[in-house]
Amino acid sequence: MTTFSSPTLRISIATEADRPVLEQLWTMFRHDMSAYSRALPDERGRFRQERLDNALGDSAWRAYVVRLDDAPAGLCIIRNIGSPELVINSFFLVNAARRHGYGRTVVRAITSEHRGRWAVAYQEANTAAAAFWSAIAAEADPGWTCTRASLPERPDGPTDVWIRFTRR
Repeated sequence: MTTFSSPTLRISIATEADRPVLEQLWTMFRHDMSAYSRALPDERGRFRQERLDNALGDSAWRAYVVRLDDAPAGLCIIRNIGSPELVINSFFLVNAARRHGYGRTVVRAITSEHRGRWAVAYQEANTAAAAFWSAIAAEADPGWTCTRASLPERPDGPTDVWIRFTRR
């Protein structure tokens, strides 16, 4: 009989030393999101990454690396640290890590580290994100809210859905 054990989930605050891994994860994340944002890579085949750069260089931002055992499995970028409302700016797990409860565990851990008001946006057409973030918010806060908004600088772009909740 063969036995399998679940990999160990590790969440760590990223440093500049994690940049190569984060850049790989970022490319996968932006590729997934391009289905909704319609963003294309640049002439070198790279997606914009100023949010990742901010997360590694601005004290109001923070990047986390998610690992399963030693394998990089995802990232989470938050911003507005020190403000009344923190924002989950980017969240990504590789396909093999999805639908096993790791995402919820990561979000619980990060939002519990910074208790208070949280916001996260996703594109309206992203039904998987809608189900995930609605469940996260409902678990954390029965008074969570959901609003829709188009970006003023991209009126023809996809509609963003903003979920807000409080982690107590």
